[in-house]
Amino acid sequence: MISRLTGVLAEKAPPHVLVDVQGVGYEVQVPMSTFYNLPELGAKVTLLTQFIVREDAQLLFGFLTAAERESFRELVKVSGVGPRIALALLSGLSANELAQAVSAQDTTRLVKVPGIGKKTAERLLLELKGKLAPALVLPGQAAASDAQADILQALMALGYSDKEAQAALKALPADVSVSDGIKQALKALAR
Repeated sequence: MISRLTGVLAEKAPPHVLVDVQGVGYEVQVPMSTFYNLPELGAKVTLLTQFIVREDAQLLFGFLTAAERESFRELVKVSGVGPRIALALLSGLSANELAQAVSAQDTTRLVKVPGIGKKTAERLLLELKGKLAPALVLPGQAAASDAQADILQALMALGYSDKEAQAALKALPADVSVSDGIKQALKALAR
């Protein structure tokens, strides 16, 4: 099984990337959360991977964080949820947001993701209950990610796209408060 790739980022075409590992090019499908955080072309990159073999294909999925990969692994275990839907979920929600939605049993957050209907969302919440939250929400990490999630939601409520809001969020310090983060993000977006 291929568990990790370290090489040069040769191509980026969402949701696929090509990683050149000593002359061998691996085509890897990644969620948009990983895609937005990849370095520029030609830079060294390390992806944690999940290799899936089906009758008609051998697929390699890549993630920048262990939390994303673990969430993906749990998602594909749910009946009726394949790799494509799991990638869509991780593209629409961060691993931490997914864990929060599962622990809060919040179907409204899941149905906002394209391809996820009410029945699928309910099945996900039922089958993932207790499987994601303990592994993903770490004591020191929760406060910063909650603030960032609040900032992201505020920016999107103000009419910015997810991509614009994510880009503004990257430029903020990790320990920024919600109100200061919104102010700084709005200044950055106004340029």
